[in-house]
Amino acid sequence: MAMAGWHLSRNKMLFFSCALFITLAVGVHLMPYFPSISDFLSPSEVISLSSPSNRDSCVSFLHSVVYSDDDDVVKECEIGCGKRLGWDWVGSGRVAGCEFQKLMRSDASDLLNGSWVVVAGDSQARLMAVSLLELVMGNEAMERIRGDLFKRHSDYSITVDEIGMKLDFFWAPYVGNLTELVLQLRRSRNIPDVMVVGAGLWDMLHVNNASEYGSELRVLRDNSLTLLPVSSNLDGGNSKPAPRFLHLFWVGMPMLITTMLNTDEKREKMTTVIYDSYEDELTTSKIWRESGGPFFKLDVRLLSELCGPRCTSDGMHYDGVVYDATVQIMLNALLIESNQKLE
Repeated sequence: MAMAGWHLSRNKMLFFSCALFITLAVGVHLMPYFPSISDFLSPSEVISLSSPSNRDSCVSFLHSVVYSDDDDVVKECEIGCGKRLGWDWVGSGRVAGCEFQKLMRSDASDLLNGSWVVVAGDSQARLMAVSLLELVMGNEAMERIRGDLFKRHSDYSITVDEIGMKLDFFWAPYVGNLTELVLQLRRSRNIPDVMVVGAGLWDMLHVNNASEYGSELRVLRDNSLTLLPVSSNLDGGNSKPAPRFLHLFWVGMPMLITTMLNTDEKREKMTTVIYDSYEDELTTSKIWRESGGPFFKLDVRLLSELCGPRCTSDGMHYDGVVYDATVQIMLNALLIESNQKLE
């Protein structure tokens, strides 16, 4: 499959914007003299080009996936199940009409070519970084760096030279850590192209105060919004979409299976009631796009729940298939947001 359109590289997006501006400016001056150009750029045509497309309405179906035994996949499970599962989007109804596609290595490389990706958070975010790097680098190259990436509670940085993509992972297990990172980026005026963050499990275990967690989320939301001066095709509203140079994603907490948690402290503090109170704070904080916030929600809770106990050995960390699916959902969201598609 070949990638159509422009990838997320800031330079090419700027080039495209300048070229479009010059073209439109020339067209406006020539309209009185060339009726055919005026017809082509009539007001109704221009409005329709900036309106959300039918593809944008598919955003709500991005998490409609199913898991199944995959005999063709030879990679063994690393965490829970006896053999690795496969996954795909639901193949019927409105979901099928959206024509979501799994990006192959070449497709993901084209999309992320020249991009700076920041992944920050706890172990769930680290597993997202693993799946993304595995996709763009391949299994063999990923195995060579896996040990460095999984050093306990540490940051990690790598540049994939073949496509010029830089990925920085920041160990940031508390929401306050994420806010500090956002403030640091804002002060430096050096903003990544894609930022994938998430925190909650550590707070639940070591602080265990849902209302305080909610307060921290609102601070993060307000500071993150200052990085986004323009709207997005994924906002879901009726506002006119505009180009964005930062794409923000929130990695949700996985479903916790209390009986499988591996310490007494976890079983005591990470109960279903406490988990739900943290989820409620995420909703009321309005940190997600669907409620006017800056982050597109990657619903790891739903994806892990669909996979279930067969995909985890500790009730918290799930097999790679869950994070692989999450990465593909994120990449398809990026395609929608940047008005690109696979052919």
